[in-house]
Amino acid sequence: MFFCFDFILNCLTNKVITFNKKILFTKMNYGLIIAGGSGNRMGQDIPKQFMHVDGSPIIIHTLKAFQDHPGIDGIAVVCLEGWETVLQSYANQFSITKLKWIFPGGKSGMESIHNGIYGLKEVGCVDEDLVLIHDAVRPLLPQDIISSNIAVCKKYGYAITGIRCREAILESQDGFSSTTSIPRDRLIRTQTPQTFRLGNIIRAHEEAKEKGIKDSVASCTLMAELGGREMHIVPGSEKNIKVTTVEDLEMIKALMHVQKDSWLK
Repeated sequence: MFFCFDFILNCLTNKVITFNKKILFTKMNYGLIIAGGSGNRMGQDIPKQFMHVDGSPIIIHTLKAFQDHPGIDGIAVVCLEGWETVLQSYANQFSITKLKWIFPGGKSGMESIHNGIYGLKEVGCVDEDLVLIHDAVRPLLPQDIISSNIAVCKKYGYAITGIRCREAILESQDGFSSTTSIPRDRLIRTQTPQTFRLGNIIRAHEEAKEKGIKDSVASCTLMAELGGREMHIVPGSEKNIKVTTVEDLEMIKALMHVQKDSWLK
């Protein structure tokens, strides 16, 4: 289901629960940025998350989205091995003050997320804290998508950013021919962030280990494989592009400099 946003601002209020003016518990919202990939498909000399666009690395544009959001209390990055010092230096240079932890990347996206969520647990984050898992190479994340993820996850326990499919879809076994179409009305193209309570996503990874699930392509697909979890959809944006190819990089550059015409509603 797509979510009505009328109550979002009310959900982004105080995180401190009090009784007789005493603080009992504080729930926090953390951005977990997955930057463990080497970017081989990009075919460049450096990982794509560290390539510069419009004066700063792609990952810094991504981190700024979380840095600037008032509902985010801290940021953790799962980083490609050998690039941790570079990341910290860039964070210092561009005043990413919410960056609190850097965890080691894994051999796959699922392993990198595993390292991140268990890393958060080890540094003292609690089960009820919200974790917004986001690709480092989606640098144009709008602030309202972060807000919606927090609000929806607080209400329902899960929040998956996604867009309704507009294209006609064909199914193909070989990539060259098809005899089957898939109705698009029920299809959602997922993006990140994908947001969970820390305890829930850790339990999902523990269950996946028991069932031998090792390389699910995203947290939402992992939840679907495990079954029994209703994931609520937060409307995404066509601007929330994941940089995978040089063509994506060109589109990111263009979107950074386009402005909405004043006559458009």
